[in-house]
Amino acid sequence: MRKKLLFVLVVILLIIAGFFGYKSLFSTASVSVGLTTIQVTKGDIENTVTATGTVSPKSYVDVGAQVSGQIMQIYVDVGDVVKKGDLLVEIDTTVLETKVESSKAELAYQKAQLKDREAKLTLAKSLYERQKYLLANNATSEESYENAESALLSAEASIDMIKAQIAQTESSLKENQANLKYAKIYAPMSGTISTLSVKKGQTLNSNLNTPSILQIADLSTVTIGADVSEADVTKLKRGMDVYFKTLGSSNVWRTKLSKIEPTPTVTNNVVLYKVLFDVENSSGELMNSMTTQVFFVLSSTKNATLVPVTAISRRDVNASRAMVMLKTENGTFAPTRVELGVSNRVQVEIKSGLKEGDTIASSFTPPAVGFQRPNGNNTQLPRGAANAARPQTFGIMR
Repeated sequence: MRKKLLFVLVVILLIIAGFFGYKSLFSTASVSVGLTTIQVTKGDIENTVTATGTVSPKSYVDVGAQVSGQIMQIYVDVGDVVKKGDLLVEIDTTVLETKVESSKAELAYQKAQLKDREAKLTLAKSLYERQKYLLANNATSEESYENAESALLSAEASIDMIKAQIAQTESSLKENQANLKYAKIYAPMSGTISTLSVKKGQTLNSNLNTPSILQIADLSTVTIGADVSEADVTKLKRGMDVYFKTLGSSNVWRTKLSKIEPTPTVTNNVVLYKVLFDVENSSGELMNSMTTQVFFVLSSTKNATLVPVTAISRRDVNASRAMVMLKTENGTFAPTRVELGVSNRVQVEIKSGLKEGDTIASSFTPPAVGFQRPNGNNTQLPRGAANAARPQTFGIMR
């Protein structure tokens, strides 16, 4: 009898111990130790595509020489600000002035010849009319009449010839006078002298090429050209927000994307597309060829509920839901579903499921067998969640 009673007591004790062991194992499967915690915060977040860009003037002009000759004077230097019409460079005019004077002298000679030919034409007309009258009255020969007529036609042709020569000389004179004016080079636009490629005393030869003397750039508005990879360029749209920074400056410039060039450049099998946008530069802080770090804003939100991307579980990069390990009132951690919003490589917006000040695990590590919901209801992980319960690396929403 005692043995049976002892056996029953042992069985009862084993059942009680098993019950409490099961409860301890399954109802508090949430992790309460070994986790680093953080608090949910509020802040601004944006998802961007980054690229490296270069500053260049929006408008510029290369000023060249249209005539040959030695440079006599240079009135500007690199960095000088000029206005349209300012005198920049003077070229020696000795040869050009000689050509103008020669054309004028030749024109004067041809005009004198014209007067002589006109006098001869008047005489030829008079002789012709006389011979015509005499022939009508049988007072002269047919031969004399024909000679007078031929002389008249020759005089008229001579007049036309000398007039054509005068027109040609006048054209040459205009060209030589224009070349003489080209010896003084004026600014075709207002701007800053960005390059100067000649020196005083240097001889230019415009017959071989068009010598480039200097460049004038309008830096009041500059263009940023950024190289974007083929993986990211499809995310960009004209008119989207963009901002950039320069090396050594804390300033941030903001503008809109204006152009995406369709033809890429390929370097070492890397395909890059040129993306352009303009920005106002009245301060002159942005200079030609500066390097910029460009950020194209794909999405953004302000005063959002934020957590690190490491704190959430993610399987599908396109999913809008995930789980975090939320610290409950009793000090344990329970997986909690949240709705996601804007995300980048560092943080993610939580639209629902958490609030500012909540404490969560900084790295998502779910329990192995079950979890305790924040309301205290013990729930077994659903089928298929066993794999999710194991620590694993999850994707990041871009």
